[in-house]
Amino acid sequence: MVKRAIMLGRFQPPHNGHLEVISQILEEVDELVIGLGSAQLSHELDDPFTAGERILMLTKSLDEADIDLSRVYFIPIPDVNNNALWVSHVLSQSPPFTHVYSGNPLVKRLFKERGFDVETPPLFKREEYQGTVIRERMLKNEEWQNLVPKAVVEVISEINGTERLKELKETDYLEK
Repeated sequence: MVKRAIMLGRFQPPHNGHLEVISQILEEVDELVIGLGSAQLSHELDDPFTAGERILMLTKSLDEADIDLSRVYFIPIPDVNNNALWVSHVLSQSPPFTHVYSGNPLVKRLFKERGFDVETPPLFKREEYQGTVIRERMLKNEEWQNLVPKAVVEVISEINGTERLKELKETDYLEK
């Protein structure tokens, strides 16, 4: 029987910590579903990249790391904003799985209540490998490229992602 798991995250953007976690999970399971949360969001400060752009970043990063892409499935999962329905919503969007990997306490609780095996993946350099930290560094013209796979840097460059983020930071409100 195939051991298939799901890992849920926003991946805004995918970073080196994500790559480490994915590699480790794939040592424990046969196949991994990567659920891209908040898939409907893009062009916002906290969610600047589209689901398609995030899938492109992840696909290129995993390929670059010589990870067998035939063992990985990418599923965009839009928000439903209702915790009572959320697990059913994820299940309706995804191939079947038996294990859930998440560091999010709410996600873990909701899946445990539905009878899933839930594991917390190890965090790698969590103080640096965070989407919030990376986006802030991009906005401040600080070094961020060393926190993400080379393929992510290339995709962000291709889509002018840094410029997008800076434009999203601008406001048309006058400060008082």
